[in-house]
Amino acid sequence: MTDFPTKPLPSPVPVALIDYGMGNLRSVARAFEKSGARVQTVTHPGEVGDTAKALIFPGQGAIVDCMDCLHRTEFDHLIREWVAANRPFFGICLGLQALFESSEEGSSAGLGIFPGHIKRFRQPSLKVPHMGWNTATFRPNAPLAEGINASGEAFYFVHSYYLADAPQEIVWCETDYGTRFVSGIQAKNCFATQFHPEKSQAKGLQLYRNFLQLIRDS
Repeated sequence: MTDFPTKPLPSPVPVALIDYGMGNLRSVARAFEKSGARVQTVTHPGEVGDTAKALIFPGQGAIVDCMDCLHRTEFDHLIREWVAANRPFFGICLGLQALFESSEEGSSAGLGIFPGHIKRFRQPSLKVPHMGWNTATFRPNAPLAEGINASGEAFYFVHSYYLADAPQEIVWCETDYGTRFVSGIQAKNCFATQFHPEKSQAKGLQLYRNFLQLIRDS
């Protein structure tokens, strides 16, 4: 992992990292720790103590399995309550897709926190999954943009499904891959990206650090 280019935060920010049986936990934990967090991995909502300042929802794999795991562990209730209370939240890849109403993948219902639907890339000319570096363009005056080229910054993607529609007010950044799709959302203190900041070297770590700094400043 690329060394982080800026000085660390004065003290670690305690965050809870959801382990619901799926997701690339080790690399996400290391990236947040390198960015200035003290990470507690939790396997049940009851393990999230009062000290956690943010909830991190990593994800990879199939959304059908993801939602089954969330229901079984009761993290679905925690995530809905956490976001509704406007507590800092960061979702990654499938952790973005699951926040919406439905997905074409297995005709799965999501958490329904936000209106919107997940569709599969279908253009014959495209390689699926969409894998590798691509540019995310952030909206003007986007939060967490310090040290980020908001008009176009490269991040690492691995996905076959994408957020096809979402309320414009929560669109944080967008990306082109055969079609223009929402690659990041933000609603108050809730952030989520389709790309993987933990795999995106220095700029990904910068994004995590900006999120942690937002928590410190609040």
